[in-house]
Amino acid sequence: MASTRRTAIVIGTSFLITHVTSVVGMVLYGPILTSTDYTAHLSGPGASGGALLGALLEVILSLAIVGTGVAFFPVIRRLGEGMALGYAALRTLEAAVIAVGVTPLIAAVALAQAPEAAGSAGLVQALAAVHNWTFIVGPGLICPANTVVLAAVLFRSRLVPRVIPVLGFVGAPLVFALNAWQVLTLTPQAPAWAAAAVVPIFAWEVSLAVYLIVKGFRPAPAQSGRVAQAVLA
Repeated sequence: MASTRRTAIVIGTSFLITHVTSVVGMVLYGPILTSTDYTAHLSGPGASGGALLGALLEVILSLAIVGTGVAFFPVIRRLGEGMALGYAALRTLEAAVIAVGVTPLIAAVALAQAPEAAGSAGLVQALAAVHNWTFIVGPGLICPANTVVLAAVLFRSRLVPRVIPVLGFVGAPLVFALNAWQVLTLTPQAPAWAAAAVVPIFAWEVSLAVYLIVKGFRPAPAQSGRVAQAVLA
C-alpha cells in the first residue's frame, strides 16, 4: 500500500510538472513563435533568453511525460499488459516528438544571434516552424491517443472517480480534431476558439493529478480479478 501511495504521488506530481512547464514555456516564447519575423524577435537578448528558457522547460516537460508513462506502467499492467505497453509507448513517443522540436528552436536562436543572421532569415523561419509543428504533432495528436487509453483503463477499473476519465474522453477528441484541422489546413496558429477546446483535457489531467496526490488510487478495484477481465473485455 505504501508503494502504491508513493506511485500515485509520483504520477500526480509528474502530471503537474507537465502543465507548469508547458504553460510557462508558452508564456515565455509564445509571442515569438506567433511572429511573422522570427529573426527580428530572436535577435534581441530578452526574447532569445525567453526562447532558450522555454526550450529548457520543454526538455523538462518531455522527461515528466515519460515519467507518467513509466510510473503508470506497473499500475496498468496489473489490469492488462497490452494497455500498459500501449500507454507507455504513446507517452514516450509524445515526449520524443517534443524533444525533437527543441533542437531546431535552439538552433534558430543561435542563428538569429549570429552576425550573419540578416542573410539567413529564411532558415531561422524554417527552424522555428519545425518546432511549432512538432508541438502540434506531439501534444496535439499523440497526447489525445494516450489519453483515451489511460481514461479507458481508469474508467473501467474505478481506480479513480469515473468523472475524471470522462473528462479525458471528452477532451481527447476535441484536441485531436483541433490539431488535425491545423495539420490539414497548414495553419500553425490555433484559432480563437482553441482555448475552449483544450479546457476538458486540461481539467482531466489536473484533476487526475490532484486526486492521485491527495487521495491515491482506490485500493479495492486494483486488487479485483474481475477488473482485469473488464479492462481486457
